[in-house]
Amino acid sequence: MPEAPIRRLRWPVAASLLRKGLAMTATDDVAALEAELPLEALPLDAWHRAKGARMVGFAGYHMPIQYEGIMAEHSWTREHAGLFDVSHMGQLTFSDETGGASVDAALETLLPSDIKGLKPFRQRYSMLLDAEGGILDDLMVSRPGDGAFEGAAIYMVVNGATKYDDIGWMIEHLPDDVTMNHMADQALLALQGPEAGEAMAALIPETADLIFMQSGPFTWRGVPLWISRSGYTGEDGFEISVPGDSVALLADALCALPQVKPIGLGARDSLRLEAGLPLYGHDLSPAVSTIGADLGFAIQKRRREEGGFIGHARVMKELAEGPGSKRVGLKIEGRLPAREGAQIYAGDVLVGEVTSGGFAPSVGAPIAMGWVSLPYSALDTALEIEVRGKRIAAAVAPMPFFPHRYRRKA
Repeated sequence: MPEAPIRRLRWPVAASLLRKGLAMTATDDVAALEAELPLEALPLDAWHRAKGARMVGFAGYHMPIQYEGIMAEHSWTREHAGLFDVSHMGQLTFSDETGGASVDAALETLLPSDIKGLKPFRQRYSMLLDAEGGILDDLMVSRPGDGAFEGAAIYMVVNGATKYDDIGWMIEHLPDDVTMNHMADQALLALQGPEAGEAMAALIPETADLIFMQSGPFTWRGVPLWISRSGYTGEDGFEISVPGDSVALLADALCALPQVKPIGLGARDSLRLEAGLPLYGHDLSPAVSTIGADLGFAIQKRRREEGGFIGHARVMKELAEGPGSKRVGLKIEGRLPAREGAQIYAGDVLVGEVTSGGFAPSVGAPIAMGWVSLPYSALDTALEIEVRGKRIAAAVAPMPFFPHRYRRKA
């Protein structure tokens, strides 16, 4: 069973303290310090409020949790197309003076994935690992190709709650001849659902040719966009990087289409849970490993054989011997959902903990994701979860709980 996540200091906390002339001490409550920082507004803040969004604090920003209601927004996205504002996430580019060779070599030290073999206009899922092989963040890395992002060799999207930690980690480990740029002025939208392709093509017909994990530069009404066919719901869809001063115009144009409605973070979470996609800070943390998280697909054969990346020793050890615990899906009997932190038992033995859980609208039942000791991770293993002082029956289940519907062929 994984230990409690390791808490790392976010840059905004340190910056705020420095502005006040204060120093950080080992006994300071980081969570309390972060809570005192004012929430930032994303470029679409007024747009969300005008559409009646209920706003909450998330990853240091005011974010829309829902508009009409989580259940309704979840169902709309599964049936049509939902527009999500994910501008809190970090968008980074990497460049050098050698046409990208230094960038590729440097990032293959930081990431376990095959960066050198990444072709133009393609992207890959990857992770930042610490020296012990724990997961610092999961991320998407793309090869822009000539002309995009001012000739950058790599474009990367990292999680919003960890982006300043990620930037600090990479600054510490990147060589001086690699330049990293944080595109703080760029917004990021995600258009997701079975009708997302039709909606996107109504504005930009050329996007119809994209398939899953392809990306490229496009122009709409003179606005430069970077669009990838990807997302975090298990549905077909797109992620769109757009200048912050043009994002409201694009959001209005998309939501004017009959297929599209704005969707909040609540439905995004229930959709990704049904899709079996882990959420950093919940299902993933520095305390857990890539192999135990069932993310070994992100480490291609060459990287496993050659190594050379931070955390390689643990990856190879767990490939050979197996991890001590594993991320699994859990189907739950009855209607009572199990939430994050609920303990998982096999008889009287504590074997794990729920890391994400809730009612799954498309499944029609409560589901969960959690970490359990390896001997109890086989499919159909009968377990119990302690909820509100009583045990409810559960079983290890295959993921995704709802089928992925990515567009893999033209």
